[in-house]
Amino acid sequence: MFPIRDNVPRRTTPVVMWAIIAVNVAVFLFELTLPPDEIQRLFYLFGIVPARYTHPDWAAWIGFPIDDYWPFLTAMFLHGGWLHIIGNMWALWIFGDNVEDRMGHGRFLVFYLLTGLIAGATHWFTSPDSTLPTVGASGAVAGVLGAYFFLFPRAQIIAVFPIFFWPLFFQVPAVLYLLFWFFSQVFAGTLSSLNPQEVGGVAVWAHVGGFLAGAILHRLFLLPRRLAPRAFQPDEYGIERAWIR
Repeated sequence: MFPIRDNVPRRTTPVVMWAIIAVNVAVFLFELTLPPDEIQRLFYLFGIVPARYTHPDWAAWIGFPIDDYWPFLTAMFLHGGWLHIIGNMWALWIFGDNVEDRMGHGRFLVFYLLTGLIAGATHWFTSPDSTLPTVGASGAVAGVLGAYFFLFPRAQIIAVFPIFFWPLFFQVPAVLYLLFWFFSQVFAGTLSSLNPQEVGGVAVWAHVGGFLAGAILHRLFLLPRRLAPRAFQPDEYGIERAWIR
């Protein structure tokens, strides 16, 4: 089930969301210019390696810089492949503009970075001995999803589900879509905890932590006076309304 768009119109230009996407794309294009060994070094130095902070003696022996916590920030702007960055940026594109509407540009930027930091810390606490670097904006994007869940409970998501080679388009309430996504992450995180040897570079608990952080903290970042929403057009309430006079 892949989301295509939501039905909530935005009132302002989401300049911060666009800037975040632009920075992520620029960094990813830079990654493409590096040889494999340099990319690996980049991920280890600027991605989150939990054992680097849990076992400082090991980190010093490996050669990690001492007392360097910048990777919790820089990891949000690194991605491991085309599908990785497209998936994260597409989700931010769909849900981020409306959340930025409700928070304002500056507040949204702080909210995005804060939930990303909390997501990174969640990954550290849940996988303290992992020596694999974790990168990606998914923790911060999960924070945006957590805020969207409570700010737009009546929103609808247009999604597509491929059946073999036939795309099936349908409409699903955003609440149900996001709940399904959240509990799928909890389920995956539980499985990874039961089989820690099989844990890869996907920080599913970071997704859970980011989502919960966004759900809990979003009200602290809302504008004091929310702008009145633009009136919906008849064809924006749902697919079926486009055909009703």
